[in-house]
Amino acid sequence: MSDKPLSDAVRQGWEIVEYSATDMNGETYQHNVLLRRQGQHKILTVRKKMIGDGVVVSEMEI
Repeated sequence: MSDKPLSDAVRQGWEIVEYSATDMNGETYQHNVLLRRQGQHKILTVRKKMIGDGVVVSEMEI
C-alpha cells in the first residue's frame, strides 16, 4: 500500500462513511476511517510510523 492509503481506497470505489482521530501518547494520531462499497464495510486505520518515514496501515473487514 502507498503512503496515501485513503486516496487509494477511494480510487477503488470505497466511500467514506465516518472518520475519527485518536490521540495516542500525546504525539501520534491514529486516524480511523469507516469505508463502504457495495454493501461491504471496512475500517481503515492509519498512523505515522514511530521510527522512520511513512505510515502504518491496517484494514479490518466488518
